[in-house]
Amino acid sequence: MTGPRFTPGRALVVLTALGALTAAAFLVAVSFGEQPVSLARAVAGQGSDAVIFWSLRLPRASLAAIVGAALAVSGCALQALLRNPLADPFVLGVSGGAALGATTALALGLGTLGAASTAPWLAGLGRISGPSAFALVGAVGATGLVFTLGRAAGKSSPHATLLSGVIFNAFALAAITFLKTLASPDKLGEILYWLAGALGYERGWTLVGAALFQVAAIGAMWALSGKLNLLSLGDDEAAALGVAVERTRLALLLLASFSVAAAVALSGLVGFVGLIVPHVLRLWLGPDQRLLVPASALGGAAFLLLSDLAARLLFNVFHAEPPVGAITAVLGGPFFLLLLYRREHQAHPFA
Repeated sequence: MTGPRFTPGRALVVLTALGALTAAAFLVAVSFGEQPVSLARAVAGQGSDAVIFWSLRLPRASLAAIVGAALAVSGCALQALLRNPLADPFVLGVSGGAALGATTALALGLGTLGAASTAPWLAGLGRISGPSAFALVGAVGATGLVFTLGRAAGKSSPHATLLSGVIFNAFALAAITFLKTLASPDKLGEILYWLAGALGYERGWTLVGAALFQVAAIGAMWALSGKLNLLSLGDDEAAALGVAVERTRLALLLLASFSVAAAVALSGLVGFVGLIVPHVLRLWLGPDQRLLVPASALGGAAFLLLSDLAARLLFNVFHAEPPVGAITAVLGGPFFLLLLYRREHQAHPFA
């Protein structure tokens, strides 16, 4: 493993700079959109600025930061674990399960599940949208199935798991196509919009729960980042250095999958965040996961905040808001081709 040496001082400088970038992106995201907002008037509770800020901008920006951090860190972990810089958080069947679950809910016309409660936190959980709930169940179920199929002779194989995920995604795509042919035109529009990846306006307690879950998942992946460094060298080398290869790999795969599942349930299929952000940061910072994992969390949050801002600003151009997944795809498609080109001309993409 080559690259800049990890030191606490360097890590502090890098994370402080990325933290400032993320904070700036958050402030810009809550200040601008179809209608600019004065933060001073919003915080003071004055007029329409306060309504737009507290009811729309702040929840949506918070969701963008949560989802962006989850996707970027999961992509960072999977790229190191599979030793492939082109690995994406959706390769393990998570996207297929989530998409199939949400499509089923939309085709059935399920809007909001549950009823309001007198307890605020119960009300927040009780009124989760049908597509989000079904997407979460589908993603978790697909993850369990893929990992079960990926265990060959009682051992988890990353290649068998990866292949199982690809096959399940193909099956889910076929099932989604079948459901779309049966859906009414108005439901079909909702399905296509969700599949493209879109950020909505979630309730406060839903955002708090999602943030706490992602902090725990990302924190656990960060805690394992030293072992992830050794796993990226190869199983034999990692085992010789004292890493419990099987247990550590399974823990990281499950953490990444559940993190993505929780994010996708709230945002739909927002692609390329987990591919672009870790790779750009790896080129800048080197491959040390102890720094790359927290840097990816901050970079992913900033990237999706700015992408969502671009989607909202385009409303004034097209008189309709494109889904944020379309923005990340426009940015990520050319970048993906660039990665393929670079990989063909580099003997060691992680060097």
